[in-house]
Amino acid sequence: MKKLLPALLAASLLAAPALHASELEKAIARDYDSHLAALFDHFHRNPELSFLEVKTAARLAKELRDAGFQVTEKVGGTGVVAILKNGPGPLVMMRADMDGLPMQEKSGLPNASTATQKDMEGNVMPVAHACGHDVHITSLVGTARRMAAERGKWSGTLMLIGQPAEERIGGALAMMKDGLYKRFGKPDYALGFHVKADLATGKVHASEVSPYSGADTVEILVKGVGAHGASPHRGKDPIVLGSMIVLGLQTIVSRELSPREPGLITVGSFHGGTKANIIGDNARLQLTVRSESPATRKLLLDAIRRVAEHTARAAGMAENELPEVKLVDHPTPPVLNNVELVRRLSAAWKRDIGADAIGDEEFREGMGSEDFPQFVTDPYIPSVYFTVGGTAPEDIAAAKAGKLKLPSHHSPLFKVLPGPAVKLGVEATVVALQDLMRKQ
Repeated sequence: MKKLLPALLAASLLAAPALHASELEKAIARDYDSHLAALFDHFHRNPELSFLEVKTAARLAKELRDAGFQVTEKVGGTGVVAILKNGPGPLVMMRADMDGLPMQEKSGLPNASTATQKDMEGNVMPVAHACGHDVHITSLVGTARRMAAERGKWSGTLMLIGQPAEERIGGALAMMKDGLYKRFGKPDYALGFHVKADLATGKVHASEVSPYSGADTVEILVKGVGAHGASPHRGKDPIVLGSMIVLGLQTIVSRELSPREPGLITVGSFHGGTKANIIGDNARLQLTVRSESPATRKLLLDAIRRVAEHTARAAGMAENELPEVKLVDHPTPPVLNNVELVRRLSAAWKRDIGADAIGDEEFREGMGSEDFPQFVTDPYIPSVYFTVGGTAPEDIAAAKAGKLKLPSHHSPLFKVLPGPAVKLGVEATVVALQDLMRKQ
């Protein structure tokens, strides 16, 4: 029996994390049923546009303040910063974005958004949370409530961020320009997550490679010489010239970039002309450019300028009539997770949530972007941006079998299962935070 006691003690110690995870999961489930479900419903029904998230920010601030955090509003516009000090230890930041999209929700859900709002240009637009930001901010509140209730299990300072305008790739930079770290301290670690419609509920995953690409917006003003549509030889048609530029841009990625290096140039907007029989004197192109390394970004941006200018020269335009190529909005670097931190948190999730909850390396079909890197690139902060599943496993299986088509993010049909997504979002975040902020 004496020989058996050490073995039993060791077994009980090994079982402790699983017991803790079970208690944590149950506590989060109770909080979801009693509080977070209604909060998610409120956020989903009442989305707001980028930099205009006034009511969303106010509600988020109230929830975080009620949880016991010291809350500062209007950081970088509508941004919210909540601080909870809990003894010695690291300063760890967790960020959630809170803006909706200018589109009509057509999900068919009983709580589908019918909200409208004037955008920053004064246009009345329908608004929908068609990218899951309602999951993110609801989970942030759940995380705040859980971490406040479990102060005895961690030590340090927790910083929770409600970020505006992720969809416009500007909110993170606005908060940084408003002195985020000078005012509240520079984090030792930073975390963020995104719900994914093409990842099964119950799964959490952090990538060791770039989960999101860097993004630039480029505008090209194509100059021409106006003329009558019946006398094209007397002018220089900017629409024809712009079309030649569009086609020339398609060869940059296919012929100048290594086939194994990610890169993308999409012309999303082409405007020119006023009437069928008038050759105008300009056309405008708007491009999104995606890359995952500084070298690729430079190659693509340099090549865009070269193709635009030399195409105009080939068409006979003078040097003072060449296209104007400029970067607009706010570029964002690619998301680059700290590999050592990814492995540490993945081990914590496997230990406390279960090995079956760890999602496989996702296949990336596109080059989506995120402005989370604005928080962690300069100055550099070790960070992990992870994903949480939002769609039922049986629907994922049906989609893979070709029996069902899952709506993508930014689709009017977008929808996720809020209960499983919010609860795992809270659980994965709390496990990660408590691992990084172990009791001193």
